[in-house]
Amino acid sequence: MADMAALSSADFAARSNVSRETLADYAAWHALLRKWNAKINLVAPSTLESFWGRHALDSQQICPYLPKSAQIILDLGSGAGFPGIASAIHVKQSADRLGQGGHVHLVESAGKKAAFLKTVIRELGLPASVHSERIENLPPMHADVITARAFAPLPRLFDYALPHIHKDTLFILPKGEKAANEIENAQQAWTFSLETVKSITQDGASLLIVKDLAPKA
Repeated sequence: MADMAALSSADFAARSNVSRETLADYAAWHALLRKWNAKINLVAPSTLESFWGRHALDSQQICPYLPKSAQIILDLGSGAGFPGIASAIHVKQSADRLGQGGHVHLVESAGKKAAFLKTVIRELGLPASVHSERIENLPPMHADVITARAFAPLPRLFDYALPHIHKDTLFILPKGEKAANEIENAQQAWTFSLETVKSITQDGASLLIVKDLAPKA
């Protein structure tokens, strides 16, 4: 696998096959991240130079799995917007000619990070909202899709997500090398169907596509 840290914006565009408009939104997000990161710790400063591979492409790879019919996309522990802002850019650029599409709800309890997310959403004109509170305090969202990156191990993530799902909720979850252990642990308390997709950005990492989640009796 190529060195993700060395990817440029052109490399990102070629690998993700995004439009010029989508690339422009990612570039604007990157610029805001640079500006804000000088004042608050959104991401490790060492990863700013590897934005296009480590953050942008790693987040964008979930977008092909977002159903066009999804109206409510819930991103848990959004941080600097990976992958929630990527999802919102995708929804914005995929909206039909009447501007109809889904809406991304980003949950981030840290006030300064939430302020950053609100700025990105406003300046890029994204179909998204920020909930600056803990997921436990959020009213039921009835999400069509739930995403999360580096938020919590699978069993705990399912605990947090349970009040916000319906029978057809789809989870799209980037996971690292410990995914197999997390799946095994989750299966002790939950039933679900699972598809595992190899990550395009990291050896040993994967996307977990989860459906039909239910707690065991």
